[in-house]
Amino acid sequence: MEWFESLALLLGSILVLMAIGMPVALAFLAANIVGAWFFMGGAKGVTLLLNNGFGGLTNYALVPIPLFLLMGEIFFYTGLGKRMFNAIDRLLGKLPGRLSYVTVLGGTAFSTLSGSSMGSTALLGSLMVPEMTERGYKKHMSIGPILGTGGLAIIIPPSALAVLLATLARIDVGALLIAGIIPGLILASLYIATIYIQTRIDPEAAPAYEVEDLRFGQKMRLFFGDVVPMLSVMVVIVIGMVGGLITPSEAAAFGALGVLILAVAFRCLTWEAMKKSVIGAMRVTLMAYLIVFGSATFSQLLAFSGASSGLIRWATSFDLAPVAMLLVMFGVLLLLGMFMEQISMMLLTVPIFFPLATTLGFDPVWFGLVILLALEISFTTPPFGLLLFVMKGVAPKGTTMREIYGSAFPYMGCSVLLVFLLILFPQLALWLPGM
Repeated sequence: MEWFESLALLLGSILVLMAIGMPVALAFLAANIVGAWFFMGGAKGVTLLLNNGFGGLTNYALVPIPLFLLMGEIFFYTGLGKRMFNAIDRLLGKLPGRLSYVTVLGGTAFSTLSGSSMGSTALLGSLMVPEMTERGYKKHMSIGPILGTGGLAIIIPPSALAVLLATLARIDVGALLIAGIIPGLILASLYIATIYIQTRIDPEAAPAYEVEDLRFGQKMRLFFGDVVPMLSVMVVIVIGMVGGLITPSEAAAFGALGVLILAVAFRCLTWEAMKKSVIGAMRVTLMAYLIVFGSATFSQLLAFSGASSGLIRWATSFDLAPVAMLLVMFGVLLLLGMFMEQISMMLLTVPIFFPLATTLGFDPVWFGLVILLALEISFTTPPFGLLLFVMKGVAPKGTTMREIYGSAFPYMGCSVLLVFLLILFPQLALWLPGM
């Protein structure tokens, strides 16, 4: 069987199973078992494939995923996240468009810890959009920053999705996490600049309103009491990883412990909050581990059937420049994002894209960061980006999809600009890991 026939059989069977409503992880598992029976010699091939899949789950690099997720769940269910939001809101005072800035700053912190773009979009949409609408904010000033924070959260550590991508692609987890720090700060600056420009062009887009004036001492107590403790958890584990003092797995453990201690210190840790946090983290962890199991077996099938090597030979036969091939892969991810969520896209593309990237001479850590950005941008790509419909579900009545599309474009532009900066200046991503 030719390589393209093998690839069509494997991918086609997965897409058919997904189309009839089978969960993504189970669709991959079923297709892999059928593929192993066909390509690897019946029952013995299936047994070998399953053993390799279970072997992939014993990878030590997977340890940070449940711990990072637990950290985010505790941060949310104990109310620590809302406490930080309120503090940032009061500290910004009468700054024009301050609720948009609050959304970017507080939303980034929350969604970074939570590791779920769809979850954080739903939360921020239901929490912030009604408040901003009541204050007279125009739709693009309330909806846009929420859709934008996902792109920032996915690359600033700690990011459970970055850990999962590094595990699937078999690259250094710590290096990929650290690589996102400088690009993440650049993207945050671009978002803030976007809000500033929008308020300067149209001051009525974010009308000013009276707020309580805080004395300097009150601001300091608010900042060091409600903001610094929350941010310190992220700062400490990032510094620990950058300095080589702790591994990503240890960083995740310290992060979860740190948020737990904060919840006790602020007297907001309840049995109900802990129960919901553990259940939420377990649910997403189970899905992620099923995805890892499917990816380990799918990668092996692609290699065994000759589909991987054939696809790489075919892709490189066009004699396109490496950057052109990168843009093609980027475009594929944007297209897939209209119909699939991030983990499913990673499972489908990582076994194909990373061997191709290695052939083209791309640094795997740099390429992983570009892929993470592509995954997040694809979530807000009109007309079918999944986050657009999540926002539609939580936005005030009367909000049209056209308004949501228009709100997303400036922030998508910021992320695309960052990708081009990474292409022009790869050291933006590689300098810190290189240290």
